[in-house]
Amino acid sequence: QVMLVESGGGLVQAGGSLRLSCAASGRTFSGYAMGWFRRAPGKEREFVAAVTWSGGTTNYADSVKGRFTVSRDNAKNTVYLQMNSLKPEDTAVYYCAADRLILPGADPASYAYWGQGTQVTVSS
Repeated sequence: QVMLVESGGGLVQAGGSLRLSCAASGRTFSGYAMGWFRRAPGKEREFVAAVTWSGGTTNYADSVKGRFTVSRDNAKNTVYLQMNSLKPEDTAVYYCAADRLILPGADPASYAYWGQGTQVTVSS
């Protein structure tokens, strides 16, 4: 069992930045790809970004490319999502997810473990 806890959400003005963290505990973190997803009010959950265990391969949704950066520190069992140039449409609950994947997948069904989410609100 892998337990995930997100933090770092909050209220920010458009154009601002936030860094989300996702701390993993439980069984070894080794070999787990990590993904970030979000769900806005009234919308389906959508893929944001993902990173392989090594950190060498990343994947981003087109809507966040060039603004968001996913990274990880395996020594700390933590994955990060640096969000810059935030827009009101980035407002959502952000979730991290984990599973043993070779590639940083965008399909939420590929991930078995999920955090509880952290709210990000971007005001205009």
